[in-house]
Amino acid sequence: MKQLALKIDVDTYHGTLIGVPALVEVLQRFGAHATFLFSLGPDHTGRAIKRVFRPGFMKKVSRTSVVEHYGIKTLLYGTLLPGPDIGKHAGNIMRQVRDAGFEVGIHTYDHIAWQDYVAHKDADWTQKQMRLACESFEQVFGEPARTHGAAGWQMNRHAYRFEQARHYPYCSDTRGTHPFIPVYEGEIIACPQLPTTLPTLDELIGVGDLTTDNVAQHLLQLTEAEPAQGHVYTLHAELEGRKLLPVFEALLTGWQAQGYQLVSTLQLFESLDLSTLPYHKVLMGEIEGRSGTLALQGPAFLA
Repeated sequence: MKQLALKIDVDTYHGTLIGVPALVEVLQRFGAHATFLFSLGPDHTGRAIKRVFRPGFMKKVSRTSVVEHYGIKTLLYGTLLPGPDIGKHAGNIMRQVRDAGFEVGIHTYDHIAWQDYVAHKDADWTQKQMRLACESFEQVFGEPARTHGAAGWQMNRHAYRFEQARHYPYCSDTRGTHPFIPVYEGEIIACPQLPTTLPTLDELIGVGDLTTDNVAQHLLQLTEAEPAQGHVYTLHAELEGRKLLPVFEALLTGWQAQGYQLVSTLQLFESLDLSTLPYHKVLMGEIEGRSGTLALQGPAFLA
């Protein structure tokens, strides 16, 4: 059975309010499943302005209209405007997603803080951020989270250990080609990774001749060949849930025509033979179209 898992990262308050309901509607219309990963704490999107000094950031921003996708108000949260607590103010929308039958999990607590700092933070800082996210998730849903997908694919040793200690069945914090058992700096982490296997729209649009008119066809060409263990496609509520919704609809149409079952990451995980999962090192590296480094599936590790 050909499977393609849809992983939806929800980064902002506005994306939760506007993008998430729009995505639920279109997914239900197509009979598709998906996993929604929520940012649960304060929306501090405006603090991303510090990234102007990061190599490649301005090039990426110039390819996509940040104001058009996120809105002026969101871009001021955490600077000129106080950042709203997403879990407290939009918990009803999150519960509606779960009640509609979709898997829900943790993306992060403070998206900007995690994405910008976690790679170099210690155990105390990392565990505090993850505990805050877990506590907020339980306040919203009345039960513990069962999965985590890191903001910006940013992780460190302490974050992997936290996932292992929480006994998450699987997580999706990395980029790669197929499911694997992660090995970080020689330490085996007993929590399988389902890496994102396909490029995201914001990594593609504006590169070469790719536009909103032809980017769906480009992605569909990448999924023509059947993968051995399925694909994971990461989308964003702020993009595919708003201005890029027509592109997402074209992707759903195309993937179903290619014979894919559109599933949640949990459904993809449950289809795997865990006894055969390979061990792979996790390395920090670059991906074309995205600024900075992120967690990548590295070479095989012989345990």
